[in-house]
Amino acid sequence: MDRVTLLIERHAQASLRARAVNASARAVSTRLLARVPVGPIDFKRAAAIDRLAGKVPPPRGTRVDRVELDGFGAEWVHGRGVGRDRSKVILYFHGGGWISCGLNTHRRMVARLSEAAGIPALSVDYRMLPDVTFAEEALDCLSAYTWLLDQGVAPENVVFSGDSAGGYMTFATALLAREAGLPLPAALIALSPMLDMDLTAKAAHPAAALDAFSVMPLLDVFVTEILGGLDPHDPTVSPINADLTGLPPSYICCSSSEVLVSDAEVMARRLADAGVPATLQTWAGQLHVFPMFGGLLPESKAAIATYGGWVREALARTVADAEEAAS
Repeated sequence: MDRVTLLIERHAQASLRARAVNASARAVSTRLLARVPVGPIDFKRAAAIDRLAGKVPPPRGTRVDRVELDGFGAEWVHGRGVGRDRSKVILYFHGGGWISCGLNTHRRMVARLSEAAGIPALSVDYRMLPDVTFAEEALDCLSAYTWLLDQGVAPENVVFSGDSAGGYMTFATALLAREAGLPLPAALIALSPMLDMDLTAKAAHPAAALDAFSVMPLLDVFVTEILGGLDPHDPTVSPINADLTGLPPSYICCSSSEVLVSDAEVMARRLADAGVPATLQTWAGQLHVFPMFGGLLPESKAAIATYGGWVREALARTVADAEEAAS
């Protein structure tokens, strides 16, 4: 198999505002981690995060429509200026460590991503631990994709996307779709994804010391609990170890100063080695999933604009490929 060129874009300078936010986050996380006991996950407290976020309104001009799927919910998010047409879709999977967050916490960012791409997003409220197992969470994401296909949306008009644990879902769902014999989407876009449940490479990466949240001391206990005895090296548990052949073109964006950049770098190389066109974009001095800051940081605004351009390009490319195949 011919090796596909891997495109790497590095933004080596952080704005003064981003540096200030990073420093503040580091100071707060240091104090909090010193008080957090290492023990069982408090699922009740984790679930409360999304309920509290429901008090925050979406950006002006956003339209949201609730959808009930098979055992879980989702919502259509039309960012400002996005029309009613739903023939092209971002299928979005929220982050939250497989235990928290949801439609409310991510609505503002999803709305901005939708606006940047010029198409609506279907944001998926997949069930999480402890209501389902770790392995079952991605099945809801696959179910949301099959629902879209059943609605008549063409696979070449769908982009899978997500952040953090949702970035995991982006790749895990694509692999499940391939295994089920379903047509794959036009592209995969992951923001700060965690793709390797084995922590060895992350702990050894220089970014582990740069990460403002200093999560490594707690991550081992956390991952052990959420996996519930699953082998972190298993390709069905860690997408980074899977056979990636045939996956759609993929774009990964993260901070070069967060520990998950280790996963991003390895995954981008393995995608290219498997013949999958891959783009890795890193930003220095940013927090985990920094596009969440929207218009507050210049890097967030730029990353969202790049995201929108990448979606448009990916969908246009699949149309051109289909026209060429038909001629």
